[in-house]
Amino acid sequence: MGVMKTGGRSGVRVGFGSGVLFALLAALPLRADEASAVLSNVPEGSQERGQADIQVFKYTDQTGVRSYSDTPPVGLHYTVMKFDCFACNPTSSVDWNTIPLQLRAFGTAINTASKRYRVDPALVRAVIHAESAFRPQAVSSKGAMGLMQLMPGTAQDMGVANAMAPEENIHGGVKYLARLLDQNRGDTRLATAAYNAGPGAVRRHNGVPPFAETQTYVERVKILHARYRKAMGKRFSGRVIAGAES
Repeated sequence: MGVMKTGGRSGVRVGFGSGVLFALLAALPLRADEASAVLSNVPEGSQERGQADIQVFKYTDQTGVRSYSDTPPVGLHYTVMKFDCFACNPTSSVDWNTIPLQLRAFGTAINTASKRYRVDPALVRAVIHAESAFRPQAVSSKGAMGLMQLMPGTAQDMGVANAMAPEENIHGGVKYLARLLDQNRGDTRLATAAYNAGPGAVRRHNGVPPFAETQTYVERVKILHARYRKAMGKRFSGRVIAGAES
């Protein structure tokens, strides 16, 4: 496992053997109990999210300290935690028609990137909400990072040096979303399906792939997009028009 490390929270210990796990545990402003389970029918692409899942084992040691590790403890009861896309679980009890919107968070970065890449800022907010619930330190079980859950390869392709920095993450995520909108002629359903499952999966299936996670994600982004657009009080009319839907 590597070394044991005492975290910044009182009475919490983490053990880590990889940089990705350390980043995941550093993302624990989310309570562990709030993490959603990873689905078994995950998309095949999802920004090349093909790495093995990272499991985190939560347990209380003999001294009563809550601990996290990348290997299961011997002789102790533990819970397996996985972190994943906020809006992807078909069994989620969240009401996406009433969940509070984030209309001000990261406003400068979102508006700057949306204007630069001509992507509807309401769509950007919807994707951030669906991907990370506006948690900048979120790291998924497969290594997707930050507000827009960029995989390391995607972040590199988009010129993002630090995917955990909100401004850089938003810049790279919006740049990538603009590319997907261009590839799909402005169709937000196909572009967001590609954002979740990967552009190759959308091409192979000639539409939204038949993955429960992806179809759930696309529908929830659609709901959030409409709500953000209404709440923001204006429609986007840029070159990449995020309005066509199949």
